[in-house]
Amino acid sequence: QVNGPDGILQNGAVDDNVAKTSQLLAELNFEEDEEDTYYTKDLPVHACSYCGIHDPACVVYCNTSKKWFCNGRGNTSGSHIVNHLVRAKCKEVTLHKDGPLGETVLECYNCGCRNVFLLGFIPAKADSVVVLLCRQPCASQSSLKDINWDSSQWQPLIQDRCFLSWLVKIPSEQEQLRARQITAQQINKLEELWKENPSATLEDLEKPGVDEEPQHVLLRYEDAYQYQNIFGPLVKLEADYDKKLKESQTQDNITVRWDLGLNKKRIAYFTLPKTDSDMRLMQGDEICLRYKGDLAPLWKGIGHVIKVPDSILYFYMFFFPLHSINMILFFPSFPYSRMQSALKTFAVDETSVSGYIYHKLLGHEVEDVIIKCQLPKRFTAQGLPDLNHSQVYAVKTVLQRPLSLIQGPPGTGKTVTSATIVYHLARQGNGPVLVCAPSNIAVDQLTEKIHQTGLKVVRLCAKSREAIDSPVSFLALHNQIRNMDSMPELQKLQQLKDETGELSSADEKRYRALKRTAERELLMNADVICCTCVGAGDPRLAKMQFRSILIDESTQATEPECMVPVVLGAKQVRTLG
Repeated sequence: QVNGPDGILQNGAVDDNVAKTSQLLAELNFEEDEEDTYYTKDLPVHACSYCGIHDPACVVYCNTSKKWFCNGRGNTSGSHIVNHLVRAKCKEVTLHKDGPLGETVLECYNCGCRNVFLLGFIPAKADSVVVLLCRQPCASQSSLKDINWDSSQWQPLIQDRCFLSWLVKIPSEQEQLRARQITAQQINKLEELWKENPSATLEDLEKPGVDEEPQHVLLRYEDAYQYQNIFGPLVKLEADYDKKLKESQTQDNITVRWDLGLNKKRIAYFTLPKTDSDMRLMQGDEICLRYKGDLAPLWKGIGHVIKVPDSILYFYMFFFPLHSINMILFFPSFPYSRMQSALKTFAVDETSVSGYIYHKLLGHEVEDVIIKCQLPKRFTAQGLPDLNHSQVYAVKTVLQRPLSLIQGPPGTGKTVTSATIVYHLARQGNGPVLVCAPSNIAVDQLTEKIHQTGLKVVRLCAKSREAIDSPVSFLALHNQIRNMDSMPELQKLQQLKDETGELSSADEKRYRALKRTAERELLMNADVICCTCVGAGDPRLAKMQFRSILIDESTQATEPECMVPVVLGAKQVRTLG
């Protein structure tokens, strides 16, 4: 028995009171508990992939990603559906079948365009209906004047980063507060995760390893191994992202016009759509054209872009499709593999750079070094404009320093200064000077300036760019080989290959051997070799050592990119930007 406030209670009475209290507590409706479980319970298939809102009138289906999203903003600046379309680069949507407008694919009434960012509506003058039309060209066509539509009333379907509320209902404030709360940062991570795992959910972001941050770069490093261990993963992350981006860029159903070039190689001409395509081609890009139609067996060909938007492809077959061709952009892995190789060389090869540059690059405190050299009496180089006082000071200082940086805004004569520095370095007779820049355009401009000084200049370009014309094509290694009079056998084989398109296996083997010999001879006898930073990792330069290296526009390159030329034995490095 138990003593209670009203006297002694028997054990049975205690049990009855406990049971009644438990029943009363169970009947209480706690709003917080309901809200906590409302969006953690099993949701329908059409629930918003971000927040879980599943009102059929509020959600939209993305035709590309096969996911549903609501028209509510939540904690973001735009609606969830618009956020997804922008981040995932999708454009086509469908309304829910149980919504006010039924299962409707949003498309232009006139041309069938489904890009929702181009779609808008025009109210009909007589009827209480609206017509969906794309901005260009349908909404601006003069023929609309003959129809019962007022083109001046055209309005976009997406305004203020949301679909219009009469088209897709905006969830109420209470619904959005009760929904799963998701931040813009979580949305970014989830979109990235979907690229690898389309079925991933918000809960997967909490798994270990998903959100691991790479190590931050340092101002000072203990040694080259720590330098490699920090920059190596960063290069890999960039390579993985670039690969994912390149391989996602495809274009279907393009029309191709074929022609035969003077070198007996097939040339494909085609035009990419300007509005619906995210593909951006550049000269030298490697692409694959593929045909999967019913008119012929499966066909594909690989080539390089020689002129935007045209491409050159190499084929040895008789069938060349014209229509229904798919285009795939290939990912060039060699720039990143060359950066990784340079980082490894820097770590393991003590002869890759001088001791001074090694410690300076790692941020160590090193006493300044003055290089003893014979300074010219006149600093202005032959064939170049006269230098002003600041340019003369820059050239004089750089020639006496093992590591230097020249900075200046555009138009201050950095290119002329660079060419002058290279001219005086080449005149010192310490072997070829390696001149690099992150872009081919910058390399070509500097090559042209250096050539004006009368030095023997060789422009080394990637084999994929040998068919691309430039102002300094006559200085390119492959073109200089064609004009070598000292190797008549190579000239004959080259002429035969140009006329027939190919050589026998024996002739091809001999041709390659002679070409390698000619390349080595030209490179060893050059005063200056010009290439991109990544191009400095070309196998043709692998066995060469460069005492003097100049990197133009260095501030536009990444640090591992600049390391590719630096590890070729640099004892003097000049950077400009």
